[in-house]
Amino acid sequence: MDLLLDTDCVVAGCVPEAAPHADALAAAKRCAELRATLWLYAGAAQAYEDGVRQALQAAADQGAAALVGEDLTRLARQRLQTFAEGKQWLAALAGDCASFDCADPARGRLLHALGRFSPGTIKVLTSDAAFAAAAPDQAISPAQYLALPPAARRVDFIDLPGQQSFIRPALEERVHRVLHHGRYILGPEMDELEQQLQAYTGAAHCIAVASGTEALLISLMALGVGPGDEVITTPFTFVATAEVICLVGARPVFVDVEPETCNIDAAKIEAAISPRTKAIMPVSLYGQPADMDEINAIAHAYQLRVIEDACQSFGAMYRGRRSCNVSTIGCTSFFPSKPLGCYGDGGAIFTNRDDLAQIMRELRVHGQERRYVHTRIGVGGRMDTLQCAVLLAKWPRFEWEVERRIAIAQRYSELFAGAARIKTPVIRADRTCVFAQYTLQVPGRDALVETLQSRGIPSAVHYPIPLNNQPAYEDLCCPDCTPVAARLAASVISLPMHADLNESDQDLIAAAVIAATGH
Repeated sequence: MDLLLDTDCVVAGCVPEAAPHADALAAAKRCAELRATLWLYAGAAQAYEDGVRQALQAAADQGAAALVGEDLTRLARQRLQTFAEGKQWLAALAGDCASFDCADPARGRLLHALGRFSPGTIKVLTSDAAFAAAAPDQAISPAQYLALPPAARRVDFIDLPGQQSFIRPALEERVHRVLHHGRYILGPEMDELEQQLQAYTGAAHCIAVASGTEALLISLMALGVGPGDEVITTPFTFVATAEVICLVGARPVFVDVEPETCNIDAAKIEAAISPRTKAIMPVSLYGQPADMDEINAIAHAYQLRVIEDACQSFGAMYRGRRSCNVSTIGCTSFFPSKPLGCYGDGGAIFTNRDDLAQIMRELRVHGQERRYVHTRIGVGGRMDTLQCAVLLAKWPRFEWEVERRIAIAQRYSELFAGAARIKTPVIRADRTCVFAQYTLQVPGRDALVETLQSRGIPSAVHYPIPLNNQPAYEDLCCPDCTPVAARLAASVISLPMHADLNESDQDLIAAAVIAATGH
């Protein structure tokens, strides 16, 4: 349970030599040890400072040294700043001011602010027994908090709240800026984001769109793929890859995957080409690019186009180039769980061809060349400005997060070294992986999933059914013509992975996996 600190508890933390509430310090320490969040309320910042200053003055009055004027204020602010380190500031919102008509407006605002959280996940920590007794569902005394039974240890599959704690000021500023300028579609943040992503990948063009699925769909439309055409792709991927091919009226042709990387087997692509083949759509699964040069060479020989489904691999490198900029078109997703994710749906398309970029920009706005002039059939595929703002707030941390994901994945693999029944990810020497997932291959996978769940450790299966065995697609391919994909579907399991995963949790996860697999 998180705690929102009342002024008396903040004073106790800032001036421990004068505060009579030592249990408030113990409660705050326990909250931090449990990896819950300690919140300070921005609307009470002045009250915090005033309370700290008064406590410092009282302590000085009892000692030999006197503190007055600017010296007292400077020390109070220094103490408050130091105390605030490692804690989160909860923004004061307009609705909080509705508490002016209550008996204690300051505390009324604290209670109102709790309404932004899920019930039971946070309380106000106060040393005022009367306040705690008057609002037992919303406030708690240090003694009551310390008497709570220990909470079960929680391991997160991904940790978006933890990530948010590092970007909160920039995130709130970015979002509020959009709320104030009001350009919620095609706003300036979209232009800024496109420029950042374009420069990062080195592509000549970046087109922000509504989702990774929309990115793939618009790309196929821009290439003129339609009824009667075939697109070669992998059966071992999220359904959107094949779905968009069918949506434009074409037929997905599934080619089996490599057992080590789980990516499409480039050596098997040429045999699948027919006179109807229009494009190849490899997926850079789990964050590692497929064999793009080999695939591009095959496409060139047969005059085909290549769309890299890089919805999991934004940030990865392939032979000195960025994923998303290694083929005719590259598409990525900013779904919340991605290495770079927004707080809804979002995606982007990358290309070095001016003509395709122009077509795709028109397609994302209903085929509109200019206002109310529609030169082609398009879609409503624009990315919301608010989602662009979220990504811009995350952007400065992204490179560090990629490095952390790689380091965490390497440590996972080291922890599993010597466990013969556990196959760790294989990363080719000429590329990197951003580990959108850290995925093992394990016999008896379903039993492992249940065992981990019983121990409070989340996991996921990416993916349990190859697309050619899915009811909607099984008539497009024989069910047993991709045996590697079928074997992988029965054995893969993804473990918790995010940039802020600590070694203690990682050790716990690895030990549970090793024990459950009989090592």
